[in-house]
Amino acid sequence: MTTPNSTPGTGLTTGWDLLDAAHAALLGTVRRVPAGAWTRPTPCAEWNVAQVVQHAAGDQLAFAAAITGGPGPDFNPFAPSGVIDGAPADLLEPMVAACAAAWATVGADAESVPVPVPPHALPPAVGAGAAALDAAVHAWDIARATGQPSPLTPGLAVGLLDVARQIVEPLRRYGAYAPAIEGAGDDETALLHYLGRDPHWTA
Repeated sequence: MTTPNSTPGTGLTTGWDLLDAAHAALLGTVRRVPAGAWTRPTPCAEWNVAQVVQHAAGDQLAFAAAITGGPGPDFNPFAPSGVIDGAPADLLEPMVAACAAAWATVGADAESVPVPVPPHALPPAVGAGAAALDAAVHAWDIARATGQPSPLTPGLAVGLLDVARQIVEPLRRYGAYAPAIEGAGDDETALLHYLGRDPHWTA
């Protein structure tokens, strides 16, 4: 399913197509984490790789639960333990699938859709983009921590920056994003700077 709100020149929309691409980026990145890398530090302060995977998985299930009224994660995504039974991808995959399935029930012409972040209801294209932003940026965190190439393709970065400019400012007061960083660069750099992330972060 796609929305009519497209980002020119990227082949991605600010809604469902963007969410599909972000989910693919997150799943692919987690599946490629080297053995023994789960305890490495990440750009998410005080969280290691396993904790970021837990957090990202819980966030995606929370987006699904907001739409369906079904159960959310049985752990606090904002206090992830980093203790995962089995493969981290096995935790992540069903939660990402639940999120995608929930958004597939939302029509692009809906007036608004419930979301688990303030203001707790957004136009559908922006809401799906919010879930995409969460997934893709945590994919970047994991990739950066584990020596993988960035999953933020130019098209994905452009679409996410458009969404970020619509939702991030109110979330900064809750600590969801750090203050924006000044500086110029490509689409990926612009997105990361806007979210308060250092594109050149190292442990």
